[in-house]
Amino acid sequence: MSQTSAKDVKNLRDITGAGMMDCKKALDETGGDIEQAIDYLRKKGAALAAKRADRDAKEGMVSIKVTPDHKSGVILELNCETDFVARGDDFTGFTAALGDLALANRTTSPEALLALTLGEAYGGESVDDAMKTMTGKLGEKINLKRLAFFDAPNGLVEGYIHPGAKLGAIIQIDTDKPEVVSGLAKDLAMQVAAAAPVVVDRSSVPADYIAKESEIYRQQALEQGKKEEFVDKIVLGRLEKYYQDVVLSEQTFIKDDKAKVSGVLSDCRKQHQAKVDVIGFVRYQLGE
Repeated sequence: MSQTSAKDVKNLRDITGAGMMDCKKALDETGGDIEQAIDYLRKKGAALAAKRADRDAKEGMVSIKVTPDHKSGVILELNCETDFVARGDDFTGFTAALGDLALANRTTSPEALLALTLGEAYGGESVDDAMKTMTGKLGEKINLKRLAFFDAPNGLVEGYIHPGAKLGAIIQIDTDKPEVVSGLAKDLAMQVAAAAPVVVDRSSVPADYIAKESEIYRQQALEQGKKEEFVDKIVLGRLEKYYQDVVLSEQTFIKDDKAKVSGVLSDCRKQHQAKVDVIGFVRYQLGE
């Protein structure tokens, strides 16, 4: 290599993670100056990010980070373009770093996380700039799709990531005995992931949802030739089934098909003389 030595190229690659040919070109363009070459590669990453902005980023992973005392936690979805990149160490490591940063800063939105600064491992860049750099490194669009933060001063936060990291759920429970409820909290996080409830209890189902579903069931019953006097009962029956599908407390418990979640919560309260109330949950499935 003319003025650019193989050692310099390797050094630049170790610092930036960019490809060998890109590193050689950066050094050639900047007269061998490492600092300028790093800037050159970062700008190239930003240019590539702009170029790929209209690409679909539907692969990626769901990540959950919870504090050791389980008082707070964060769930996020980071997207890329291919499953190959999503499974690589660079992407999974970057996702983990974003989760740690979001948790440490109690971040409540993707926009807030983009403005934070990452550590030296990512050049001390803002998350927004680091994502552009990562786009340059991986050659794919990287997108922080969504994020939710949970805080449980009067209970605990628990999460579950399904193998493959394409599905995850995080749940917040109010309790005065977190040590005895932690196992149930894990089960309920898995319940949310597997059964995809929409709300915690029936009272949380929006009235317009119920009105809309009721009207659909009414029309279906009439079109099936059911008599008008039976239609109201049919609608009520179908609404009950709807509640069992979308309301967490009314779902069948995933670890016991003879029990409802509400019954499992009630048993836990009685057995441990404990307060146990589900406050909220979030479920992310990749690409939803």
